[in-house]
Amino acid sequence: MALKIRLARGGAKKRPFYQIVVADARSPRDGRFVEKVGTYNPMLPQENQDRIRLKVDRIKHWLSVGAQPTDRVALFLGKAQIIAMPATPGMTLKSQPKAKAQERMKAEEEARKEAEEARKAAAEKPAPEPKAEPASAPEPEAPAEASEKGETENIPDIPGETPASGGTSPQGVSGDTEALPPIPGETPPSAPATGDTETVPENKI
Repeated sequence: MALKIRLARGGAKKRPFYQIVVADARSPRDGRFVEKVGTYNPMLPQENQDRIRLKVDRIKHWLSVGAQPTDRVALFLGKAQIIAMPATPGMTLKSQPKAKAQERMKAEEEARKEAEEARKAAAEKPAPEPKAEPASAPEPEAPAEASEKGETENIPDIPGETPASGGTSPQGVSGDTEALPPIPGETPPSAPATGDTETVPENKI
């Protein structure tokens, strides 16, 4: 008779509870069994000690007489270091993602690697030193004649008037100077040449 160490389901709907039993390989899952050697409660968290409870001595006995554990029970026994940890089977072609999903995952992985390399390169690159601005050249001074607002212009001559010499006298001002009275104690200036000479008496001191 071939013996199996396997799970027998119990509990309620959506609240499973399993017995670890030694049973004939030809018996149904929840049918007749030889002995109970442990329990498994998947409703408890992973760190709870009552999640998996095993009778180690009885399990070793049945293993010694040729009982074979199922894949799930073999995983429990491997974690309990009763037997060697079974090898985890690889993914089959049916369980692998589709072709488009694999391409998308590959593109995301490449983008993540490029971003990581760019961030490392930016961290290793030293900060650029500030460039000194070149001194601005002094602007050339404008010529004095062009800078003056009152730039002289050629004024046309007015008929009947003598043009001013040198262009320094303003327009409409005659070239005749008025005679000023002499100042006592000073020599009177020479009278302008008007054609008729007059004798100017000297002031007595």
